[in-house]
Formats: sequence, C-alpha cells, structure tokens
Amino acid sequence: MFAVIKTGGRQYRVVPDDVLEIGKIAGDVGTIVQLGEVLLVGGDSPLLGAPTVAGATVAAEVLQHKRGPKVISFKKRRRKNSRRKRGYRDEITVLRITEILTNDNKPTIGPRPKREKPPVAAPVDGDDEAPRVAKKKAPAKKAGAKKTAAKPRAKPDAKKAAAKKTAAKGKSDKK
Repeated sequence: MFAVIKTGGRQYRVVPDDVLEIGKIAGDVGTIVQLGEVLLVGGDSPLLGAPTVAGATVAAEVLQHKRGPKVISFKKRRRKNSRRKRGYRDEITVLRITEILTNDNKPTIGPRPKREKPPVAAPVDGDDEAPRVAKKKAPAKKAGAKKTAAKPRAKPDAKKAAAKKTAAKGKSDKK
C-alpha cells in the first residue's frame, strides 16, 4: 500500500518505513505526527481524492530537526566591481512513515525505541581503572634526509667581534 501526500507545497509518494526530509513541521523528536493531506491511497483498490481522500491520514515518527544545505545566490555586474551574495538554509524535519490510515483510524504503531550502546566489558584483572587508550605513534621520518650536527651557540657574555669598516667609495688617494 502506498499514498501520495502533500506537505510544504510539495507532493511525496510514501510507503511504510520510508524516510523523508520535508519542510519543518511541528512535533518533538520521537513523537508520532499525522499528515492529513492525502491525495491518493494506492493498493488493491486505489482511492483518489478530490482534492484529498476523506478520512485518510499518514502517521509518521519525527526522527530529527535539522538545517539543510546552504543555498547561495551570487550576482556580479560587469565592469563595475559590484557584487552581492545572499544565502539561506532551509529548516528540515526528517520523518519515518509508520503507517497509512484510512476510515479515520488512529495510529496503532508507536515510536521505535532508541538503540542503546552495549555496555563496555569490565577489566579482567580486577583493576577498577578506566581502559587505557592506545597512544598514536609519531609519523616515521624519511630515511634519505640526514641532519647535520647543530653548531654550538656563542655564549651571551662573549663580546661580538668588531665589524670591519669598508673604505669609502669614490675618490682614491692615487695620483
């Protein structure tokens, strides 16, 4: 059985256990929402709405609310060095379709339980310490490049050698 629903100005063909990204709708994460604008219910005996099917709804579980990809419009005028950049992000709700209902029925399937992480095994030695995390090794150095020994630095107390003055350019003493 499938249905065609309308939400947010768009139409979607859905079957149970489908995951959809639609425009943001009201509802907390983990709750069941009902989408009432059902245009068509297909199956053995299809029902076509004019404009919607009377008494038909689609039940869906809200998985998450998120922001969509950034959409940017960019405008540049030639030879005037004038630019304009505007962007926005859509608010998106991710749904999982649980069931398609007809004849004003109520949803019978509730939200799925959340998966829990498996517990971490206790240490065998009897130590009550947290498990140690392996340290990352430094990347290996290249064998071809050898470093020369560093020259020792001069002591800070040592006086610097006087700089030699160069002879003034220009006229020389020769005659």
